[in-house]
Amino acid sequence: MSGARHLYVHLPFCAARCGYCDFVTVVGRHARHGEYVDALIAELKLECGVLAERLETVFLGGGTPTFTEAGALQRLLRALPSCEELTVEANPETVTPDLASLLAEEGVTRVSLGAQTFQPHLLETLERRASPEVVRRAFYHLRDASFDNISLDLIYGIPGQSTSDLERDIDEALTLAPEHLSWYELEAKPGTRFTHVHGEELVRQAEEMEEYFERVVDGMTRAGYRWYETANFCLAPARHGARDLRSRHNLGYWLGRDYLGLGIGAVSTVGAERWRNTPRLGAYLEALTGGQRPLRDVEDLSAAVKREERVMLGLRLDEGLPLADATDAIDPRALDRLVAADLVRVRPANGAPPALVLTSRGRRLGGGVTAELLV
Repeated sequence: MSGARHLYVHLPFCAARCGYCDFVTVVGRHARHGEYVDALIAELKLECGVLAERLETVFLGGGTPTFTEAGALQRLLRALPSCEELTVEANPETVTPDLASLLAEEGVTRVSLGAQTFQPHLLETLERRASPEVVRRAFYHLRDASFDNISLDLIYGIPGQSTSDLERDIDEALTLAPEHLSWYELEAKPGTRFTHVHGEELVRQAEEMEEYFERVVDGMTRAGYRWYETANFCLAPARHGARDLRSRHNLGYWLGRDYLGLGIGAVSTVGAERWRNTPRLGAYLEALTGGQRPLRDVEDLSAAVKREERVMLGLRLDEGLPLADATDAIDPRALDRLVAADLVRVRPANGAPPALVLTSRGRRLGGGVTAELLV
């Protein structure tokens, strides 16, 4: 089947901008929510030729997609092409019984809930609006709406966080028993308000990241979650029937698949091109209202760049990547060295071609091992 099978839709609106956030977001602007959805639908029509006849995944990210006015959000969901996995990101304070029902009724199959932490003082540091009780309540609203594929997003390395705070977060998350968990290292961009306020503490936290990461991996794997990607865990099939609960949309990125992005600041990678839409709301709306594609920055992707990205992303996965996909991008002497150091191995895969896989120790070191492998 030709065409991209993965679609990303960016809904930038938020109630407030968190100090550490560097995504393309727009605060408030309720009056423009409907206009923006109109523009998204217009862009989808302009770009439909890029997509396959049937999609594997659609992902609504942000911003806070569930902050979008309910009628506009419903209209967007009804305009989307059919797919096998439809994910919507949600902030806990936006999840009401009515919102959860709307998502379920409009065909959403998976919700990614931005919990970040269950510790009140850390939520305050992150400038999050939801209390721990609101996070839990949102989770159960989704369960009551019959969602059986919920992901929690959490952060570690927060200013003021201790190892006991992290252990409590792990326990709280496991008590809810979501199908999927994403644990991200806090990245505060230089020059932001957040780094100005918390600079010294962020330096201290950076020294603890390795230990935090070890605690997360150990806690998740002991609880029966599959550590399938560097920062992502899902219930293993033995714990949840035969279902594969990995994020299929993100797997598309990690496996180097083509994808189309709609909305301000959205990125697309199709064939040998990558483009990024303008991050300016006014310019985006003006172009689509006039029947034109939005302004975009376009990058030509060489075969060498695509091979290198394939290695860097593929080795984040527990399955690794076929050795044939990596051969032209890796240094064979570095590979021998890393195999001898028990950081990388070449694994037969049930009669399939050999795969290049990071060992457990190599995965904990992460990007440094991959960088050493590259030519």
